Amino acid sequence: MVCSVAATASLLPSPPPKPTALAADDHHARLRAAAARSDLPAALAAFVAMSSAGAPPVLRTFTSLLKLCAARGDLATGRAVHAQLAARGLDSEALAATALANMYAKCRRPADARRVFDRMPVRDRVAWNALVAGYARNGLARMAMEMVVRMQEEEGERPDSITLVSVLPACANARALAACREAHAFAIRSGLEELVNVATAILDAYCKCGDIRAARVVFDWMPTKNSVSWNAMIDGYAQNGDSREALALFNRMVEEGVDVTDVSVLAALQACGELGCLDEGTRVHELLVRIGLDSNVSVMNALITMYSKCKRVDLASHVFDELDRRTQVSWNAMILGCAQNGCSEDAVRLFTRMQLENVKPDSFTLVSVIPALADISDPLQARWIHGYSIRLHLDQDVYVLTALIDMYAKCGRVNIARILFNSARERHVITWNAMIHGYGSHGFGKAAVELFEEMKSIGIVPNETTFLSVLSACSHAGLVDEGREYFTSMKEDYGLEPGMEHYGTMVDLLGRAGKLDEAWAFIQKMPMDPGLSVYGAMLGACKLHKNVELAEESAQKIFELGPQEGVYHVLLANIYANASMWKDVARVRTAMEKNGLQKTPGWSIIQLKNEIHTFYSGSTNHQQAKEIYSRLAKLIEEIKAVGYVPDTDSIHDVEDDVKAQLLNTHSEKLAIAFGLIRTAPGTTIQIKKNLRVCNDCHNATKLISLVTGREIIMRDIQRFHHFKDGKCSCGDYW
Repeated sequence: MVCSVAATASLLPSPPPKPTALAADDHHARLRAAAARSDLPAALAAFVAMSSAGAPPVLRTFTSLLKLCAARGDLATGRAVHAQLAARGLDSEALAATALANMYAKCRRPADARRVFDRMPVRDRVAWNALVAGYARNGLARMAMEMVVRMQEEEGERPDSITLVSVLPACANARALAACREAHAFAIRSGLEELVNVATAILDAYCKCGDIRAARVVFDWMPTKNSVSWNAMIDGYAQNGDSREALALFNRMVEEGVDVTDVSVLAALQACGELGCLDEGTRVHELLVRIGLDSNVSVMNALITMYSKCKRVDLASHVFDELDRRTQVSWNAMILGCAQNGCSEDAVRLFTRMQLENVKPDSFTLVSVIPALADISDPLQARWIHGYSIRLHLDQDVYVLTALIDMYAKCGRVNIARILFNSARERHVITWNAMIHGYGSHGFGKAAVELFEEMKSIGIVPNETTFLSVLSACSHAGLVDEGREYFTSMKEDYGLEPGMEHYGTMVDLLGRAGKLDEAWAFIQKMPMDPGLSVYGAMLGACKLHKNVELAEESAQKIFELGPQEGVYHVLLANIYANASMWKDVARVRTAMEKNGLQKTPGWSIIQLKNEIHTFYSGSTNHQQAKEIYSRLAKLIEEIKAVGYVPDTDSIHDVEDDVKAQLLNTHSEKLAIAFGLIRTAPGTTIQIKKNLRVCNDCHNATKLISLVTGREIIMRDIQRFHHFKDGKCSCGDYW
């Protein structure tokens, strides 16, 4: 509400006796000079001196002060000036009222600006423009557009360039594409489109409304472009997902000698990150250093993000370490970069360092570090970060809560994840996705399907990620009919086009269930060229069901795609070995050597008392190796007594007794033996493995859980296995 005269008049002096003309001119000159350099304290001092000397302030004195208050967002002083105007009966003057409306709008008091405007006896175009700009600036887009209509209908005032430049951002913020087109048409009719600021505002509005083609037409037509025009178009491409065009236009901007600013550099870095173009990103880095933007912390934060997305977290870390001033955004970018590049422990260490340097985390910090803790899969750390989010009052932030649900599921505590899900005051589609995926990764396919059906029944519209999660859940649980139904529903009921991952998951679903011919026919009918994930799923199914013919066809397609990992060659070699096709085994191994591909070594980790212990198959370098092997040998005898028989089908080229010995030293068995040594009876043992658990270790772990009375949770590359009382949660379907 506009303040009363009594409440604010005391902030500025009342007018004293009349001065000489020379003194008045001097005080006015001082005030104008202070206003010209945006020095509000000096302007107020000149005003006080003027009043003390008896020099009568003129209307422009007050409007100058109001302009300075608006620029500084100084509401208290602005109200005091308003009181002085009211005391002199000048507040309804058009010039004064317009300045007041502008001041209130820039001080984020649009309602007060409207009251001043409504009291004006006569309103000119300048006054209307001030209110339009005020509404737009305060996020009241619909009100801004409404005022443009009213100024024409009620006052007969035609919008000018200032009106358009003020209302177009409002149209953009409201995503009102039709209104943008109307404004564009008016600009053409009135000849205002040729003004560079108007044309730039039009193309920027089109970009923000998602009509990038219309924006480009305006950009290409512009007879004159400035750096703001280039920035708007480049940023428009970047924000609309066309990173290639954004980068191409940025390079053209540089070639044509247009002044590059922080806005264009930020857009270019975003484009490089999205495309993974390290070379282009490095060139942008060199350019920004040359033009002095390496002191701009926002640009350097974007550089950290770009290098992280290009999988060069080492370069991102170097930029971070060289920063003179690190903001909260800097820390968040670096933590997220580490987490997304598999450097989970580094992410957690950075988070700890951030707190030691007294930088307060926000919700984005937590959403960045929680996935790192999920990757580490330590339930103790999971509980700690959950408690920390509660202390920060961020545990009900929908993004933090969703990350916590996902973390607990990935730490093997899907029951706690469901408790959090049930406690959520607000659930976005991402929250449902996290819970559905959590159930799926633990093999609880029916629970995932039930939750998906509940989600739909209450009107939550599933997205592409939802369908990927529920299809994966069906795959892990062998729910073939449900999976087929959901895949069809995705497009027919929701208009969502399945992506490569959806097709790969469907192949996995059919292949696991032994429907290899159907899976192969499904691949042949794909509307896109199948990728590695699709043929890889097919090859895995062929190994599971010992189908050499389809395995060879799948492998041939995979090798044509030029994979960088040796996992597919190893898989094919194992398929040949199981079929005793030794010449083919040798041929595949030779091809691996020729292409410089290596088998990924299997490892298992167990975390105890904040220490991570890593085991490789047959490794003896652990400080307790002697005790571990002794306990493991005893375990093998115990489980043999209840029916364990080594499954040696996966090991070839050695004698049977050597096969059994090799199986007994697999990394997951070593990790379990260590866990039994170091934990109290009855304690749950949790391990993580980087590859799919083999049949022998799966069978052995079931029996170990029986003879020791322990629950063992194993997270392999595909899913969780909960071993208890001689059984596994997967039902031997994995």
